[in-house]
Amino acid sequence: MTALVILTSALALWFTLPATGKLLGTAAMAERAAHVGFTVGGYRVIGALEIAGVVGLFAGWSFTGVGVAAATGFLLLLVGAAVSHLRAGDRLPALVPAIVSAALVCLRLPRT
Repeated sequence: MTALVILTSALALWFTLPATGKLLGTAAMAERAAHVGFTVGGYRVIGALEIAGVVGLFAGWSFTGVGVAAATGFLLLLVGAAVSHLRAGDRLPALVPAIVSAALVCLRLPRT
């Protein structure tokens, strides 16, 4: 297995698990949505975007532009997550998942 396959698979799992909770509107995700100032419906949209991004990461194996677009979308989403947590008054530990996710997504970007 190549590093790209391992990294893409890890990212897929990393984003799919919470995205599924957002799409289903689980109690934990509803609580998190309220904490950062989102409705459950808004959080579902974010979950759908995360799933679309995962599909884009895999499509990026065949179409480089799609992979780059998916990674860019994830980075924008993660910046939004960090800003939302800061606005909610959260401290650095709450930002760690977004920071780690952004670093992993940057590793997934194609090298020129």
